[in-house]
Amino acid sequence: MYHLFLVCVGAAFGGLARFLLSGFVGRRFGETFPWGTMVVNVTGGFAIGVVADAVMRYDMPAVWAFVITGGLGSYTTVSSFSLQTLALAREGSWLRAGGNMLLSVSLTLAAAALGLALAGLWIGGESL
Repeated sequence: MYHLFLVCVGAAFGGLARFLLSGFVGRRFGETFPWGTMVVNVTGGFAIGVVADAVMRYDMPAVWAFVITGGLGSYTTVSSFSLQTLALAREGSWLRAGGNMLLSVSLTLAAAALGLALAGLWIGGESL
């Protein structure tokens, strides 16, 4: 029950952070391309790389439940990415839809890899 509680609390914080950051980026750069969702997913990918390295290295299941499953699980959003990409395609904006897919997946994976690598350097030793 303790881990379930941690997931729920982490999800509340992650969802709020996603809402605030995605909205801020959308207002700042416009909504014709889903920049807000991309920024959230890329920063979430980086954060999950950093936290996962530390959690796996030091076996911290409570931190995994709170930060990774709850917080970053609700912060990053494949469902919004999917819906926004489909909306672009349905509007006939095939180049934007393809660009969103290519950029989102490649940047998020690169950010997660960078997070893992940097965490290994910060914490000491090699990354996992």
